[in-house]
Amino acid sequence: MFLAGSYYSDLVQVLQEVRTSMSVSVIIKWGGQEYSIRTLSEEDTVLDLKQSIKSLTGVLPERQKLLGLKVKGKPAEDQVKLGSLKLKPNTKIMMMGSREESLEEVLAPPPENDDIVNDFDIEEEVIEVQNREENLAKIARRVKDYKVEGMNPPRAGKSLLVLDVDYTLFDHKSCAETGQELMRPFLHEFLTSAYEDYDIVIWSATSMKWIDAKMKELGVTDNPNYKITFMLDSAAMITVHTPKRGVVEVKPLGVIWGKYSEFYSKRNTIMFDDIGRNFLMNPQNGLKVSYGRTYITRPGIPLKVWECFIFYLIFI
Repeated sequence: MFLAGSYYSDLVQVLQEVRTSMSVSVIIKWGGQEYSIRTLSEEDTVLDLKQSIKSLTGVLPERQKLLGLKVKGKPAEDQVKLGSLKLKPNTKIMMMGSREESLEEVLAPPPENDDIVNDFDIEEEVIEVQNREENLAKIARRVKDYKVEGMNPPRAGKSLLVLDVDYTLFDHKSCAETGQELMRPFLHEFLTSAYEDYDIVIWSATSMKWIDAKMKELGVTDNPNYKITFMLDSAAMITVHTPKRGVVEVKPLGVIWGKYSEFYSKRNTIMFDDIGRNFLMNPQNGLKVSYGRTYITRPGIPLKVWECFIFYLIFI
């Protein structure tokens, strides 16, 4: 049975209007330029918007002040859904904020906060977020839209090791001043051993500019004994809503599995990170790394903690 031409045209127009009503398009004005954002939906949050702005401008979400984005006369908080703001298509929003402009800022310790000191009870939180449709939809969008700049090709038959940077490869709790001094003891030995059985990926909740700077400072990027397959920045992360902490950012390994399904899956992937909440979408594939004194080289007694990780990687 075929639809009449006019009825079919009307139906297509209605569907397009519905689709348009579910999407959010805004124009960010900053630094004398305008940045168009059209990849968000009404289900995304203000924090998702800030992440999109960061990918375009390099300004971190916590440094952004979005003028005119208000709820009941007050600035919209990060967990507010964009749909509730009733934004008109191509609404212009002025942003105030500045980029990080020096490697000294990159190497400086991140600000103390409860997310680092008092981590999540993963068992209670994961059930709430792991299989929620809106979170899976965000992962699907990252798989589709996030561009991975490959550094070295994946190797067939190898497992995958995903490594965080701050507090995992860098020891920000030490009193060191340079990148080499901040580096975890025996980092290169660990990566060399891991590379025999694992492809190595770096994933940090910062911008790619600073990930590049840190990896070069550590001597990781061009090390002759191992290779980095690719690196991911905060734009590959997603936000999820949890009952206890509200809206938080996490690192969903599904982004990697979706883009490299031929090589990697939940069966052969392990991620090291100092923040347990980053495992909320894939708790069985995460190992939380302590950033305490157990990693510091004491006078005369170098603690080869990485050796424990090597044994772990070999036997899992």
